[in-house]
Amino acid sequence: MTEYGRGSGSEPWHPQDPLYGDGGWEGQQAHPGQQPAYGGQPQQHYPQQPQYGDWNQQQHPGYGHEQYPYYDEQGHQQYVGHTPQQYQQQGGWDATGDHGQVPYAADPNGPYGQQPMAYGGQQPDFYGTEDAYPPPGPPGRRRPEAEPEPEDAPEEEQHPFFMGGGDEDDDEEHELQSRSDRRGKGKKPGKKGQKRRSGCACMVVVLVLGGGLAGAGYYGYRFYQNRFAPAPDYTGDGIDQTVTVEIPKGAGGWDIGNRLKEAGVVKSAEAFVHAQSGVPGADGIQAGAYVLKKEMSAASAVKMMLDPKSQSYVIVRPGERNAGVYEAIDKKLELAGGTTKKLADKEYKSLGLPAWAQNTQYAGEIKDPLEGFFFPGTYPAAKGMKPDAILKQMVAQAKSKYDAYGLTSKARALGLENAFELVTVASLVQAEGKTHDDFRKMAEVVYNRLKPTNTETNQLLQFDSTYNYLKGTSNIHISLKEIQSNTSAYNTYRHKGLPPGPIGNPGEDALKAALNPTHDGWMYFVATDGVNNTEFAKTLAEFQRLKDKFNASSGN
Repeated sequence: MTEYGRGSGSEPWHPQDPLYGDGGWEGQQAHPGQQPAYGGQPQQHYPQQPQYGDWNQQQHPGYGHEQYPYYDEQGHQQYVGHTPQQYQQQGGWDATGDHGQVPYAADPNGPYGQQPMAYGGQQPDFYGTEDAYPPPGPPGRRRPEAEPEPEDAPEEEQHPFFMGGGDEDDDEEHELQSRSDRRGKGKKPGKKGQKRRSGCACMVVVLVLGGGLAGAGYYGYRFYQNRFAPAPDYTGDGIDQTVTVEIPKGAGGWDIGNRLKEAGVVKSAEAFVHAQSGVPGADGIQAGAYVLKKEMSAASAVKMMLDPKSQSYVIVRPGERNAGVYEAIDKKLELAGGTTKKLADKEYKSLGLPAWAQNTQYAGEIKDPLEGFFFPGTYPAAKGMKPDAILKQMVAQAKSKYDAYGLTSKARALGLENAFELVTVASLVQAEGKTHDDFRKMAEVVYNRLKPTNTETNQLLQFDSTYNYLKGTSNIHISLKEIQSNTSAYNTYRHKGLPPGPIGNPGEDALKAALNPTHDGWMYFVATDGVNNTEFAKTLAEFQRLKDKFNASSGN
């Protein structure tokens, strides 16, 4: 380290260096009227230590020989081997205040050799900026730093949240104030803003506490209502306005209560469940559509739902044709006649039919593609409901039943092409049979007449029921002339094999019989009383005797 800086060059110490200040005053002259540095006593300089590295390899003036200090008549320390002229231009402070120093030449081999000249060149001013520390004074003129003025105890919390801080303007103001404080120019902030900000903070605290108390009170009230207070309920039997509520299969008390509440029938599901538990047999409320009054007491609603007259539904009976189902839906939904039939003809593909529900041979001659797929049962139907929603329930039920019986796999074993033909056979059995025992024999008659080896009827079914389906009638007295003149594929007196599709909606008994026919050789049958008594025959001669019996009983 040289006498003038940290490195081997002439760079001066930076003002922030903790050792800066005292060392530079030994070779300087005091200003007029000031005391000499260090009380006017000469300051001892110690000999320069030998340098190492490259400095030992070269000869430099002043460093090649051992030097001994001595003092001149002015009290300045000198070294043997140096002439006084070498230091004549190094006077530090003259009477005019101008610097008379001659800069040292930069060492080309030193680490700071390429930096600007030290005391003679243009150096940056570390004290001329606004934010710089004040320059150090001479040792004799230094004064202790002024003690900071005592601050009053803060009346309020000084956190930035309570002071309204947090934005960029406050941060910038705080930074400028800090810089001013470092120069001793800080001022105490006013108390007006503190009071305003403290008031806002108090308001926030009040709001938070108030909201918490309100929430606790609300939940406490709800807890009391749920545990101890009676459930909200209407009084009386309701108003004149009615509404339809559909209850699905498997619905329990809470589900029913919620549906009634949504429809405006009861005031709360809790009240309905409570009333239901107090009525014997009320837990057996059936699925279906109920026409109820609005704003009924829960007890009145339970009582009304147990009355079958309150239910609104459509019943599909075994063997019933689709035409009758369409009319029943229009009536229940209070729609114009033919509305449901038109919708079915147009939207039948989107109602959920299974993929096999088609006949490839007579697809264009099928009278109603949905025939045979309204499975017999009870279906909710009331004003306000959509007809397509009701039809979808019927088709879904039929599809579920047919899949459960495995019609696709069993059709081939019975000599049929597909499951659709099996449903057609079941519809024929349903239409012609009268009892469960008749169904199995009737199924065998159908399968025997379809056989290629049938020489009795030559694969002609000759069923009146297929012709009646074509005509939309149920006539048992059909003339031979009328039958012979009709060329429809539903006329099984003229066309061999099955009709294009089902002729009604078979019930479960007829379906089971079609899957499990008898094997007794039955080929003919006649309803001898024209109503319920059906007799069967194996040969044409036996059939003729049964026919004569029928003609005698009916007067034909």
